[in-house]
Amino acid sequence: MLARTTKELLTRLIDYAGMFPPASLSLEDAVRNYEEYARGEYAWMLGRFIVPADRAREVPSTIPLSVLGDAAFDVIETKEMVEPNGRTVYVEGAPIPELAKRGLRAKIRTGGVTADAFPSVEKIANFIRECLRFNVPFKATAGLHHPLRCVKPLTYEANAPTGTMHGFINLFIAAAIPDRAEEVLINSDFSFGDDVARWRDVRLTRDDIKFMRTRAISFGSCSFEEPIADLKELGWL
Repeated sequence: MLARTTKELLTRLIDYAGMFPPASLSLEDAVRNYEEYARGEYAWMLGRFIVPADRAREVPSTIPLSVLGDAAFDVIETKEMVEPNGRTVYVEGAPIPELAKRGLRAKIRTGGVTADAFPSVEKIANFIRECLRFNVPFKATAGLHHPLRCVKPLTYEANAPTGTMHGFINLFIAAAIPDRAEEVLINSDFSFGDDVARWRDVRLTRDDIKFMRTRAISFGSCSFEEPIADLKELGWL
């Protein structure tokens, strides 16, 4: 049975990035997948469809987008400091205090298809704390296919290299316990009940998790099915 704290944590958590590595699907296949997920049992977990700016207008208007590039869409992701102009803008790699001044959001890259693309626990923890300190909402991207920290193949190819991957449950719960973020990112001692979620000796109420999700918005994943399969195996779905 789905615990209410789990539902609070996972709602609209996964932005689907099927066009990007390691999935690297065509736009048509990624759109078809998104539409299928949006009709499915776990549609409540599905966030936005991530698409490059030069392909965004090919996506059906019924699909909520997060567009990569400085474009005239409601939600964009970029590596450049741009003016919001009424948009929700996530900027990767920019100083958090500057984002706060400009009314922009932050984005952190949490992995990739090679082991050296994964940032350290300390870097992620410091990013989370700085975002919270300056009241800057953030999202994550890349490498978060699995709920818990683990060693897994980094791509879907046969004989793919393996590496330690950050867990998306670890990351988002770390945002709810920022003073112990480093510990949370490496220790997966979680449990979820209707009224309280726990990590080690820390209790998080549904309100704690709901507030955290106003700061830690979502993560991009090229797979929607893989995170769900793992959550089912853990007994959390």
